[in-house]
Amino acid sequence: MQRRLLHIFRNTPFGRETLLQSVYFCKKVKLELAIYIPEFAKFLMYFENDVVQVDLDRSYLTSPDTALMNASTIVGQGDLEAEFLEPKDFPASSLPALPINFDYMSCPRSISDRSSRIGFGHIGPKVRRLVNAARFPVLMPSSAYKEWHSVAVFFGGAADAITALRLGLHISTTCNIPLDIFTQVENDTPDTYGETIKDSGLDGEVKNSVREWHRFEMEKLDDNLYAVPHDALVVFGTYGHHPLKQIFFGTKLERICAALPNNFLVVGPKHLART
Repeated sequence: MQRRLLHIFRNTPFGRETLLQSVYFCKKVKLELAIYIPEFAKFLMYFENDVVQVDLDRSYLTSPDTALMNASTIVGQGDLEAEFLEPKDFPASSLPALPINFDYMSCPRSISDRSSRIGFGHIGPKVRRLVNAARFPVLMPSSAYKEWHSVAVFFGGAADAITALRLGLHISTTCNIPLDIFTQVENDTPDTYGETIKDSGLDGEVKNSVREWHRFEMEKLDDNLYAVPHDALVVFGTYGHHPLKQIFFGTKLERICAALPNNFLVVGPKHLART
């Protein structure tokens, strides 16, 4: 079965930019595109151990009479085809349920708060819950369409960091673009992170595929973020259970989002890889 990305379309200039990014991501990573144009301000996603109710802000319901035409035009201009989803299940009166059998989902950093907060690194609570429940990675596009020509994986050594690294390696290979690793060394020696990768069985692939591994032992994380290429797709995991530090919601992740204009691909703890 062909791998797919789910995109929730917002018929606004900001929504145009995020759909452009999803089209670009699908072409780059060789995915099919599925688009949902909301008719309601809420929808449900039934995951294995959680039911996530996604509350959209009212901008997602803007000009419904032109939404399909505008979305189709954007997809067509990108030389791509898309499936437009029409929910058939309404388990909670007027709340439609969307399928979850996707490999990626495109989602702004906040879907139920004002878009102006996105520029300050705010990760909306609904997006946090979605990432933590989903088996697929979540693409968080930059606020304006931006192509990417390398992959930057943030690696802190925990289980989700290994998962993010696997995903970053897969995208790097699929797209034939360079991959860089970024590690903020905390309470460990740089060699400890290398041993974690070796234990995961990725040592050989990292040696053959990684262009550069940036290990920052001095300065603050915020200062070191300048080394991340502006045209890189940034990949990271949300959190993990491991003695080494890891990126997690509320601290490092939001500091990174606040500092970088890049597109982000976030891997949650329930992620199941299909490569």
